[in-house]
Amino acid sequence: MPAGVAVARDLVGPATEAALSRLSPGVRRVAAYHYGLAGADGSPTRVGSGKALRPALALLSARAAGAAPERGVTPAVAVELVHNFSLLHDDIMDGDTERRHRPTAWTVFGVGAAILAGDALLALANDLLLEDMAPGGPWAARCLSTAVQRLIAGQGEDLAFEKRGDVTLDECLEMAGDKTAALMACACTIGAVHVGAPPDMAMGLAEFGGHVGLAFQLTDDLLGIWGAPEVTGKPVRADLRARKKSLPVVAALSSGTPAATELAGILASDAELTEEDLIHAADLVVAAGGRQWAEQEADARLAAAAASLDGAGVPADVRAEFTAIAEFITARQW
Repeated sequence: MPAGVAVARDLVGPATEAALSRLSPGVRRVAAYHYGLAGADGSPTRVGSGKALRPALALLSARAAGAAPERGVTPAVAVELVHNFSLLHDDIMDGDTERRHRPTAWTVFGVGAAILAGDALLALANDLLLEDMAPGGPWAARCLSTAVQRLIAGQGEDLAFEKRGDVTLDECLEMAGDKTAALMACACTIGAVHVGAPPDMAMGLAEFGGHVGLAFQLTDDLLGIWGAPEVTGKPVRADLRARKKSLPVVAALSSGTPAATELAGILASDAELTEEDLIHAADLVVAAGGRQWAEQEADARLAAAAASLDGAGVPADVRAEFTAIAEFITARQW
């Protein structure tokens, strides 16, 4: 675990809890449960609330602009609130019943309560940025709002892809850029924007985050097929079981190979896929070049991310920490 992530947990964790205390009691109960801060009955607990990767990136971006990491706490909390807004809604849309090894909020409190909790987190994030007296507070709020608009657009496309059999690789990359990479790009620049960094630095950091976000999504998609259950928390080949049009799958389907044709037939079938079907489908993704393409593309995105910082004026020690987090979140474990 990179050192910057531990720092983020120490600084951002208490600030997040303080922010959640501003919510109305009913909404706060759902949000606290989702964050792992309380049980379903409201009793305090500590079951873990994620890796704090985006807050760590936000704190680093403030440091990149020459500010102390404490100056980046408000934008870091705001980014994490938006991330959890998206998770609360995603769990409902995807029908997921488990997150962080316990039942998802909507299964415990109901769909309506979980939607409202997500909405409240989104509104609270912007309030925090606009209340802060930092020089770039309004611009940071605009940065976050733009990322949310892209996130919503990407989620909408992801849902639409489920009903289409003709999704192209370019469309899939654009969807991932919106759904995943936009908020990662925001996390990598919002701290710098908040403290008034020069535009060249802010743009370089955003470009870095965009590439890292795509590399992260590519790695996540690879883990969704070949990841070890003890690492992913999901059964192996879970994304194939759900017939998800992930990047390796779409790359395979777009290859024009016999393996692609056979894979398309399996995924289009109305019958429930057996374990043998799933193993064969995963082998077809490999045979059609989908896995190799995703691995190479993830590496290329990481290289592009590093190049994005070349002219951004980021101090060497901060750049090294950015790179360490990027490598950590794209590490492959299968």
